[in-house]
Formats: sequence, structure tokens, C-alpha cells
Amino acid sequence: MVFLTFTVIIEIMKQLYKFLLNKLPRPLLIRISYVFKFFAPIFYKGNNVECTVCGKSFRKFLSYGSDTAHRENVLCPYDLTLERHRLMWTYLKEYSNFFDADKTIDVLHIAPEQCFHKLFKAQENLNYLTGDLVSPIADIHFDLHKIPLDDNKFDVLFCNHVLEHVEDAMQCMRELHRVMKPGGWGIMQVPQDFSRSETYEDPSITSPEEREKHFWQKDHVRLFGMDYPDWLETAGFEVERFDVNAHMSPEQVNRFRINPKEILYIARKV
Repeated sequence: MVFLTFTVIIEIMKQLYKFLLNKLPRPLLIRISYVFKFFAPIFYKGNNVECTVCGKSFRKFLSYGSDTAHRENVLCPYDLTLERHRLMWTYLKEYSNFFDADKTIDVLHIAPEQCFHKLFKAQENLNYLTGDLVSPIADIHFDLHKIPLDDNKFDVLFCNHVLEHVEDAMQCMRELHRVMKPGGWGIMQVPQDFSRSETYEDPSITSPEEREKHFWQKDHVRLFGMDYPDWLETAGFEVERFDVNAHMSPEQVNRFRINPKEILYIARKV
């Protein structure tokens, strides 16, 4: 009989997890992740890192990302938050009125992240609607290029890590601007190459392998550069920059495993 050591079991789980992340379709991955999150925290028990969303501490976070953009110690094993989720949560919780608004807020959440979905849905101050092309947890399904909703309808919009997937990112941004109320605001995070001044697009790159090489993931069609806020402004938004380094110490940024280079762009409609 072969007895596996704890270290070997951990390594097997890590390799299986990485395989599933990179091979399974997103809707299926969302479903099976509910099971995974009950077991992973046991193997990562500790107090070196902390998730700002679930509030739990661990020895380390899980790794995540394609072979081209793989990162270590970034994915919370309980609620599956990444650096970007913890950054957005920090802004919402500490620097906005999203959780304690005096009035009801109408929210549209495109491609709702699993780590936020139940939390936002339970908030009494939100009229919370989710939309996506295929996600099993979305309320309605539609193509972002033509949102089937009225003009000036939402106070707050979330559309994170979507615009790198769509055929016409500018058209989608304009649609988001159209359905946002004047005075409303939104967060539309994207993968961003901080070493690139301009966004990189090439429609001749169509194979999954080449797209991963050039755009960091097999289903991406562009890689945004430091000109990303210019895209938002062209679509009609005014852009406010939130730099976490101005609000947290380096020790906090490291403990929460937030990318210190990422700027959170708050897109407002005047």
C-alpha cells in the first residue's frame, strides 16, 4: 500500500487545480468551485496573507493565470478573490458610499464575479441586476455590444475583465455609458500591461496559442496598455484614478496581495 505524504497531496491538488483552471469552460468552473472552496482552506491554514473580502487569513494564496501571465500567491482559496477583487473591495468599502448609501442604488453587474455575487445580492440598499453572455449566475443574458436595457438606468456599473474579450471594446464602453445615469459611476477593470504605452490589438491573431502569447490568455483579443483611461474618456466617461499605494502601507498591500502597480479607474458620467 502506498501512503502519500501531506506535501505530495498538496502538490497533486495544486497541479489538478491548475489544470482545471486552464482547461474547463468558465460556466463549469464556476459550478465546481463551490466544492473546491470547502477543501482548499484546510491545506492553506496560516496567517501570512489575508483576504479583504472574506476576511480569512491563510499561509499563502493559490497561484493563478495562464503560462504567459502566471502569478504565485494571488488567489484566495476560500472565496476565490484575486488581486483585482481585493483592490475593488477596498475602494468600495473604504472610499465609496456603496455599502452605506442613504438611498437605494441601481446596479448593473456585467460578468458577475462569484466572490461578489451573493454579497451584493444580499445588500438591502441595492437594486442589483447581473448580466452576461453565458454565466450561469447572471440574471439576464445578452451581448454587451447591444445592451437590451434603457438609457440612463443605473447608478453604478461593474464590468471587470470583459473588455479584453469583446470584438469592439469601444462600442461596449459606449453602451455602458448609455445605460449609466448622469452622476453615476462604474468600475471596469481590465488586464493592463504597465510596460506598454498603447493598447495592443491585431485581428490577424486568431489561434488560442497565439492569443495567449500576445494577449496573455487564449480568449483575449487585445492587451490594454497605459492608454486604457483614454479609451474610457473617448467613450464619454470622466476618469478618476484610485492608487492603493496612497491609502495603504506597503505591508498592507503585501499582506492583502494587491498588485501595487494596478490603478483602479473610476469611470463617471456627468
